Amino acid sequence: MEVSGRPTANGKTPRTKRGEKTRARLIDAAAAEFGEHGFHEASISGITTRAGTALGTFYTYFDSKEEVFRSLVQEMSDKVKARAAAALRPDMDAFTVEETALHSFLTFAREHKVIYRIIDEAEFVDPASYREHYERTAARILERLRTGASAGAVRTDVDEVDAWALMGMNVFLGLRYAIWGTDRSLGEVAQAANRLLREGLGRR
Repeated sequence: MEVSGRPTANGKTPRTKRGEKTRARLIDAAAAEFGEHGFHEASISGITTRAGTALGTFYTYFDSKEEVFRSLVQEMSDKVKARAAAALRPDMDAFTVEETALHSFLTFAREHKVIYRIIDEAEFVDPASYREHYERTAARILERLRTGASAGAVRTDVDEVDAWALMGMNVFLGLRYAIWGTDRSLGEVAQAANRLLREGLGRR
């Protein structure tokens, strides 16, 4: 994962490139520590050992285990958003956009399988971050669908329910095919899901 530049909850924003790299290393280490042990069994010393930093360095950027966990959820959410944005092109139609975005997410999830454990734990460790992650994701999907409606490809009555339903489908496809594994290519999975989307939301 790459550091996004987002400040931590207590405002401890790195002031130098070296500081950004150190914070990013701590975030990466936290992902590995929480992914392997879960939030409650993970430790700050485990994070700093993985990051190769002193314990005091951790507190330069984070006040607690809860805070680094919260920052990790934010970083992962931002990373998923950035990965999809990088794959999209202005000339894509609405349904190609969704197929590409899903394929991008599936690929990210396969590369960073800890994302599911971390996001799931956030429901109990930091409910606000958990809710924010899904609300932001659904809002992006709804914005894309409404853009598709304006272009004449998607039904004009598309609304929030459609966005949340689409997000739910994407989440479980990621669980089944990116996390649990399959012989099917992720591109094939994205295409199959997109056929359902075209039939359900395409303008007739």
